[in-house]
Amino acid sequence: MHGHIFEAFFLIFTASAIIGTLALYTRQPLIVVYVAVGILLGPFGLKAVSDIHLISELSHIGIVFLLFLLGLDMQPKALKSVFKEITPTALISACIFASLGFAIGKAFQFTTTEAAVLGMAMMFSSTIIGIKLLPTTVLHHRHTGELMVGLLLFQDFLAIICLLILASGMQEGVNVGELGMAFLALPALGVFAILFVKYILLQLIARFDRIQEYIFLIAIGWCLGLAELANIMGLSAEIGAFIAGITLATSPISQFIALNLKPLRDFFLILFFFALGAQLNIHLLPQLIVPILVVSLIVIVIKPTTFYFLLRQRSERKELAWDVGFRLGQISEFSLLLVIVASSNMIIGEQVKVIIQSAAIITFLVSSYIVIFFFPSPIAVSERLRRD
Repeated sequence: MHGHIFEAFFLIFTASAIIGTLALYTRQPLIVVYVAVGILLGPFGLKAVSDIHLISELSHIGIVFLLFLLGLDMQPKALKSVFKEITPTALISACIFASLGFAIGKAFQFTTTEAAVLGMAMMFSSTIIGIKLLPTTVLHHRHTGELMVGLLLFQDFLAIICLLILASGMQEGVNVGELGMAFLALPALGVFAILFVKYILLQLIARFDRIQEYIFLIAIGWCLGLAELANIMGLSAEIGAFIAGITLATSPISQFIALNLKPLRDFFLILFFFALGAQLNIHLLPQLIVPILVVSLIVIVIKPTTFYFLLRQRSERKELAWDVGFRLGQISEFSLLLVIVASSNMIIGEQVKVIIQSAAIITFLVSSYIVIFFFPSPIAVSERLRRD
């Protein structure tokens, strides 16, 4: 097993480094490289990396760390005010995208359940793409960052509800009791996290803050520990990680922790995008090309336009409304988690699974291109738009 994992990591990162170098010379985003390497080396390509399940499990840690770092950047009081502002926009947009997805599913003669899952998948935008391509200065200090974070987090909470519904089995009826327990578990987890940080974690950090290795260790332990506890309580690792981050946000060393964990986050996010490409069944693409393109085109065109008009209704500037709209113009990694849960529960067939996966890849790539070419970003093609 050790040799197998080492070989897989060697192939993934070496191929990504080589192709990534060529991509940078031609001004292509590295996200494209990771997905392409996954398709090339995965079980539907050259079969060089066959144990994709393990790689996918590891890649999930990248999303957990991303939500943890996002929480570290959010003060609890600021989060409350942001949610108050964006709730109408988030709810209306979610309803519009869910309705479009359901209508597309029925138009292509999917079952009602499959159409509902497609609608759920189209509701959400990518936290990874949205935050990764947002300059740090904007994320921390600008209204654009507040809107992005607020909308993405609200969508993440909606995604958790959808995951709970799918996990309970839509075809057999929603387990209302299990869903209710999950809603009760959320505030209970938050209270536990606040008390633990206040009376134990901050005391330990104050006692040993000069030992950087210990701070690094305890930050990882707190993030993964609360993520696992959230799983046990019927929530999700992502929600647990975010709560872990936001309860530490008031600590004076929160930014030190965030800075030190970013390389670790990026390591696992590379695995995430590789797994996304590797899991795509490319043999089904020719017969599904029409619904894939229809879903992708609607997401790429309708999502930015919808967010633009909804934000303009809130008297936001035109430039800001388009900026936020295009940054949210893709399907989410949470949509892929929905696909995994729905597929494992036999709620959707292989065709719908491939359509959502393919649309996710296409919209990830197209929206990334749009952002790096036309909006401020850490990896913008133009020096004028490049912001760290």
